[in-house]
Amino acid sequence: MDRKNASKILHHLDEENLPFGAVTPPIFQTSIFTFKDFDSFSEAISNEVNSYLYTRGNNPTVNILEKKLAALEHGEKAKLLGSGVAAISSSILAFVKSHDHIVCVKDCYSWTKTLLEKYLRRFEIDHTFVEGTDVEEIKAAIRPNTKIIYLESPTTFTFKLQNLREIARLAKEKGIKTIIDNTWSTPIFQNPIDFGIDLVVHSASKYFGGHSDLVAGVVIGSEEDVNLIFETEFLNIGAVPDPFLAWLILRGLRTLQVRMERHYENAMKVASFLENHEKVKRVIYPLLKSHPQYKLAAEQMSGGSGLFSIELKTSDIEKIKIFTNSLRLFKKAVSWGGYESLVFPYAVVHPDSSDPNFSLVRLHIGLESSELLIEDLSQALSKI
Repeated sequence: MDRKNASKILHHLDEENLPFGAVTPPIFQTSIFTFKDFDSFSEAISNEVNSYLYTRGNNPTVNILEKKLAALEHGEKAKLLGSGVAAISSSILAFVKSHDHIVCVKDCYSWTKTLLEKYLRRFEIDHTFVEGTDVEEIKAAIRPNTKIIYLESPTTFTFKLQNLREIARLAKEKGIKTIIDNTWSTPIFQNPIDFGIDLVVHSASKYFGGHSDLVAGVVIGSEEDVNLIFETEFLNIGAVPDPFLAWLILRGLRTLQVRMERHYENAMKVASFLENHEKVKRVIYPLLKSHPQYKLAAEQMSGGSGLFSIELKTSDIEKIKIFTNSLRLFKKAVSWGGYESLVFPYAVVHPDSSDPNFSLVRLHIGLESSELLIEDLSQALSKI
């Protein structure tokens, strides 16, 4: 998305007539909405997807945020939910039934994998995992009962990309719904709907919020698809976002564009330093020319986030521990997308040294001085 349009959406869209001339959208911290008469009450109940009836469905603060997020992703409509995994689950569940089949990238978010491997198996919904880097592999995995192709480009530990345009074309030919997790790039750097993808999901806990102080998710797509998710999954499952939560995300969005530009700038500086370090075997960041899919990354994305992985030149877990524990500015934690820098060694979850990803360490490059972060990484690497 170009800077001018992004700025207009983030700072002005749907804020022309705020009550009492307020400069920021008010928090409508109310559970219910009242009606002037029987007919308006009846109409709202019969058309909850477009009405203010009960904050479990719609709320004015939430809806302002949803309009901004839909516009950022070039979608018709968005629905905010209580978590990223709620957005993922709702977007998948709305389009499958028993005996259906899903094709999904193998290196997806762990809770997406859990949804497919455990939860949906209870309802006899099958899946096939694919690397995702070869469209022909995806084509071969499709069955007559395939209803969804689920993507995450890039994936958030191994940073593999999928060719969105080609996959969307293939899916439309076969009547298959496409869904992508676009949390890593954000709409500032990638707009999957422009390539033909049907639905985009985000963990709003990450860059949209930007301050590591909230949990939320969003799904964006056509009005028809999002209304279906609203009516069949959102209202029934009840993953309701609080109005104050929506207001916090609105506040975070004010700086989304400048934060993403800083994350990208810092990440490139730090990644370039690590790429030339004797203790680092490789750096996995799609916007580095050394990435095997750099050309595709440059075609699909105009920039990158602060998240990437490095592979250390060791398979000794003790050395991985020393490196991790020696870092002073990188906090040891899950998730990413806030202002802070983080470290997450793959071995924390998978301590088997025979795993091909055992020596990977995921870094989130925050908004601190890149020089400070490079100094910290340098001293920690010197310990191993």
